[in-house]
Amino acid sequence: MPDTVYKIIELVGTSSESWEKAAATAIAKASESLRDLRIAEISQLDMQLNNGKVEAYRAKVKVSFKFEGHS
Repeated sequence: MPDTVYKIIELVGTSSESWEKAAATAIAKASESLRDLRIAEISQLDMQLNNGKVEAYRAKVKVSFKFEGHS
């Protein structure tokens, strides 16, 4: 296997239903423009509140993908 470099970015996905769907939203959006997604790590979960009720679930996700720089 040749030497490889991966880049890591951090995204925040949101959902009105669950943290799982919030994380999946972030990955789905990232996969539209990034190739070779490798690992996703949940780094933080939180909620947006409105008048004491949950309005949205938020998942902060670190995503790694193969970095293809120019020689």
